[in-house]
Amino acid sequence: MIQLFHQVSHECSKLTTKRYSTSFSSAINMLHPSLRQPVFDIYGFVRFADEIVDTFHDYDKAALLTKFKQETYDAIETKISLNPILNSFQITVNKYNIDKALIEAFFNSMEMDLSNVSYDEAGYNTYIYGSAEVVGLMCLYVFCEGDETAYNKLKPTAQSLGAAFQKINFLRDVKADNEQLNRTYFPGINFNHFTAADKAAIEKDIANDFAHAFEGILILPAKARFGVYLAYKYYISLFKKIKKSSPSLLLQNRIRVSDTFKTIIYLKASLRNSLNTL
Repeated sequence: MIQLFHQVSHECSKLTTKRYSTSFSSAINMLHPSLRQPVFDIYGFVRFADEIVDTFHDYDKAALLTKFKQETYDAIETKISLNPILNSFQITVNKYNIDKALIEAFFNSMEMDLSNVSYDEAGYNTYIYGSAEVVGLMCLYVFCEGDETAYNKLKPTAQSLGAAFQKINFLRDVKADNEQLNRTYFPGINFNHFTAADKAAIEKDIANDFAHAFEGILILPAKARFGVYLAYKYYISLFKKIKKSSPSLLLQNRIRVSDTFKTIIYLKASLRNSLNTL
């Protein structure tokens, strides 16, 4: 019967991913079937930790995050947890031998969100690494399925893709971060005086990340390539909308890609994939 419990745990992570991100869910579903559940397990874990620091305003966030962190390590060590999200995560961590240093870096960034309201260059890079790049690296462990040579070759480009995604999230969510959470992630940027030049500099950095990331997408294992490419295309489309938006508009509205346009992106990406012209 333990397998039933594990299955329920996996289903909880999958449901969490679907409810929080339709874009990532659809991209994950384009991975090879054997890779989908482990990525759902990773995303469910990441999502729960992020919720603690971003939305649990009426609770002791620090205490909850500390408890969640300890329960995570306990689950990995004992290979079981009554928390279904952590149980599914520990299964994936133990199966793919995911480096625990990546998990520690992730928690470090979540802890930074509890107190930091602005970042210098070093703090910004540390936060990006722990909140986004390591998530891509956890997924890369799954994609490479124990091939250490492939992992090391793809590691830099996977980090660039995670960084690009996170920086776009920062721009997309700048209104909420600035007004509701009082956070400013981009170093040296005053969003009370956000200029076109500020925005252009951030966008140039993101474009460089995307260019580097795409080199890695082209040489990903076949079972992972299309799913990652689809996520990349979703974010490229969001990036294009952000680039067309004025600094003042970003501070007023959360930019998003419509479901209809996401369908068009999927169809075009599928055609390119079938023709082997990524």
